[in-house]
Amino acid sequence: MSDKITHRGGCHCGAVRFEVQANARVLVQRCNCSMCAPSGYLHLIVPGADFRLLQGEDALTTYTFNTGVAKHRFCKICGIKSFYIPRSNPDGYSVNVNCLDAGTLEHVDVEPFDGQNWERHGASLAYLSQ
Repeated sequence: MSDKITHRGGCHCGAVRFEVQANARVLVQRCNCSMCAPSGYLHLIVPGADFRLLQGEDALTTYTFNTGVAKHRFCKICGIKSFYIPRSNPDGYSVNVNCLDAGTLEHVDVEPFDGQNWERHGASLAYLSQ
């Protein structure tokens, strides 16, 4: 049984705000790829139905590369990527747990993910948006 609650978050400047439904105790992935490692992104991957953009669509810009499946959404004002549509879960969202407002997370377990070898490991994340 799931005990999902609402977590809110956003970018640094506040132009982008969202909410996500997830448990108070979450498992996130720390990816070592060239995109995630430098920014310290911690992936909380959720089904699309559990994510809602509250404000800031006009403040977002999208970056794609390689296959173009992942849609990296950045605030064009402050440059923060607080969420995106991941290649591993194009039906869901990856929320940067570091961009969630304080107060609703009880515990965060962090597991490593080998994104440097994405072709070998990417499919292992598919269940997270189900």
